[in-house]
Amino acid sequence: MAATSLLRARFAAAGASLVAAVAAAVAQAAPAAAAPRARGAQLPAVLRMSSQLWATIDVCNPPHQRNTVGVRGSMPGDGQAHDAMFMRFRLQYVDPAARRWIDLPHADSGYVLVGSSRSARQAGRSFVLFPPSGGAAFNLRGVVSFQWRHGGRVLGALSRATAPGHQSLAGADPPNYSAATCRIA
Repeated sequence: MAATSLLRARFAAAGASLVAAVAAAVAQAAPAAAAPRARGAQLPAVLRMSSQLWATIDVCNPPHQRNTVGVRGSMPGDGQAHDAMFMRFRLQYVDPAARRWIDLPHADSGYVLVGSSRSARQAGRSFVLFPPSGGAAFNLRGVVSFQWRHGGRVLGALSRATAPGHQSLAGADPPNYSAATCRIA
């Protein structure tokens, strides 16, 4: 059994938790339900290229939150109060054999409503991990998927991997912490 198959994750959010074991290193997380995508919808460059569009690791195993990884995202509004913005937070680990990032099963928030699209919004989720015994270490990153919706129709969508150098409005531990990856041992 691969070491990654022993990594366990619990999603921590207000009033909700999910505990599950990773079945195998190549297992895929169940796809999250999403609103239907608009045919031919193109996200305007002003949103795609905005400095307010980012993802970061804002919590990485601090002393009082052992084995916790926090992922935070920011997305610009389209100026339309009747449109809504959603974010989906995921963790990925490096598969050394395949040399690529793999979604960590059960470390997925699904799409979360973050508010009206009138102005920029930030949101985040924390994941509590249960690493295997034996000293194995895991390099993790976050991926935030962003959606702008009008009713049930997706107006535009894209994803960003976590990167350093971003200012979280809340939740960073320590304050102002921002990183691309997190190593859990």
